[in-house]
Amino acid sequence: MKKKWLIGLLTVVVAGLTLTGCGASNTGKEGSNSGATGNKTSGAPTELVISTWGFSEDFFKENVYAPFEKEHNVKIVLEIGNNAERLNKIRQGSSNVDLIYLSDYYAQQGIEAGLFEKIDRSQIPNLSQIYDLAKAPLGEDYGPAYTIGRLGIAYNAADTKVEIKKWADLWNPALSKKITLPNITSTTGPMLLDAASTVAGNQSFSEDDAFAKLKELNSGVVKYYSKTSEFVNMFAQGEIVAGPIMEMYVGELKKSVPDTTFVSPEEGAYAIMNTVNIVKGSKNKQLAEEFINWHLSKEVQEKSAIAKVDSPVNTTLELSDEQASGITYGADVVNNLRKLDMKFVNENLDKWIDRFNREITE
Repeated sequence: MKKKWLIGLLTVVVAGLTLTGCGASNTGKEGSNSGATGNKTSGAPTELVISTWGFSEDFFKENVYAPFEKEHNVKIVLEIGNNAERLNKIRQGSSNVDLIYLSDYYAQQGIEAGLFEKIDRSQIPNLSQIYDLAKAPLGEDYGPAYTIGRLGIAYNAADTKVEIKKWADLWNPALSKKITLPNITSTTGPMLLDAASTVAGNQSFSEDDAFAKLKELNSGVVKYYSKTSEFVNMFAQGEIVAGPIMEMYVGELKKSVPDTTFVSPEEGAYAIMNTVNIVKGSKNKQLAEEFINWHLSKEVQEKSAIAKVDSPVNTTLELSDEQASGITYGADVVNNLRKLDMKFVNENLDKWIDRFNREITE
């Protein structure tokens, strides 16, 4: 009897030690995966590396990064650059980034290269508060759009002899030698190609008709711009009076040309979405998901919108007309935007660039 009792006691002790060991191991693993989630008030802060563009840096530091750092005992480290540079660093494995902000065009490239983690949508409850268009622009496994802008047409109402309402109006002879268009290699270049196909009378995209229509317009184009600053300068100096541009830059145009008018064309303006994704191999996946949730919150989205930093995707915001001026805002606006299939764009862009150079800008 005594022997059996001793064996039983030893079994309980060993089991207890085993469970204690497992508990310690799991705690360590959870700590590395969730970062500061389990360590909000004490200890060294967890480092969360975010790859982004670097614009409006002071705003983001004060209103987006600092509150999250304080709440989660986190130190946010930024890696700054343009879309292509930052994506290439991830692709080459020369970066320790946890989260990366990219336009939907570049994010699609990252997905196809297998560079991103699949997100756990249950960890991002604020997804339920954003526009459907923004929830999964590149598929349910990947990150949302945290902002949606629109590509329309800006023109100098005082200098044009025609009222611009449609994409087709860019083909009006009265605007010849007075317009600029985005280069095919720019973010909005493929959108122009799609618009040209629509102007040619197609319900679905026709590459041949799009290029034929652009060729008709080519002689009247002052320049195909690659940077928004080129548009702004030409517009301010009177070299052009109209052209496709993102709505967020209209305020800059109005500084030099007060009569600037922005038009959402009758055929439909185009959605321009910036996304946020978690980089493959991040040790802070759960923490990164919490940061995405924070960026989609009403608090952050409202401050970004009022400061004219980003157009909001959170549908719970109620902005005044003045606050909404110059940004893409409201379900009636967002739900009517045209969205390109970025996978299709990536599959065809090299061919389009080659054809654009041969047939349009030769």
